[in-house]
Amino acid sequence: MTPLTADQVRGVWGTLLLPIEDDDSIAWGRLVDQVDTLVASGVDGVYAHGTAGEFHAIDEDEFDRVNEVLATRCEAAGLPFQLGGSHPATPVMLGRIRRAAAVEPGAIQVILPDWVPLNDDEVVRFVAGAAAAAGPVPLVLYNPPHAKTPVSPALLARVAAEVPQLIGVKMAGGDDAWYTAMAELAVDLSVFVPGHLLATGFARGAHGSYSNVAALSPSGAVDWQRLMTTDPGEAADVERRIGELFRRHIAPLQASGLSNPALDKFLATVGGWADVGLRLRWPASSAPAEAVQPARADAHRLLPELFPA
Repeated sequence: MTPLTADQVRGVWGTLLLPIEDDDSIAWGRLVDQVDTLVASGVDGVYAHGTAGEFHAIDEDEFDRVNEVLATRCEAAGLPFQLGGSHPATPVMLGRIRRAAAVEPGAIQVILPDWVPLNDDEVVRFVAGAAAAAGPVPLVLYNPPHAKTPVSPALLARVAAEVPQLIGVKMAGGDDAWYTAMAELAVDLSVFVPGHLLATGFARGAHGSYSNVAALSPSGAVDWQRLMTTDPGEAADVERRIGELFRRHIAPLQASGLSNPALDKFLATVGGWADVGLRLRWPASSAPAEAVQPARADAHRLLPELFPA
């Protein structure tokens, strides 16, 4: 696939979630079916090995097989795809980046080394090294709120200037001051923010989302993003109602100690668009099955726009 440029990384991207069997193996047939559903949903692209994809809980053979599944299906459909090259151990991460690059995705997502915080020079040095490992494939920096090293707009601008292969970022967003700084400093990057806050982010200059709303309803997330351009007021109201759904059903699960991968699989099960299942890889806890139906009822009541007939 042709490497993506920053202005091509836009819109709603769906994440690949790992269907896990009772014996902790990956259900490969269900994974293929999930990719096919995502490809047909209208999303702007699909990616693998983000937090929701449990990149930290798979071995290297499984990593390579997921890459093959996603690349084969997306290339056949002509749909852009990205691969995460992340791993808690930096040498393993560089190996993943090299092997992901050999599959020729549109971009590779990377995290910063995460055991100890990095200083600014170390951040630049790492991204430059990741870019060298990726060769001609561009990078997207994934800097979630729980990262040991938060990247400010000013540092991001320095990294982008010194490593032109960086084309985008995946971040939690921020307040008005953050969006203003990003618009002034990160002018050449694609900026993606959380799916459930995309209407707010889009209005402030964000370009899209690696979307947890697409985990709930891929086609509905696409329709909502289009609404942001045709009726921003209505799109903002949808965001408000997504927030209500999350307050009712996601926040309590999060407060109970469930991880983001568990919450994303819960959303997918509530949405019912693919046979993902609730189970996470050992030793992680999964969302309770009895929570699904009440959340599903509220999702359809609060957000009919996300569930077209």
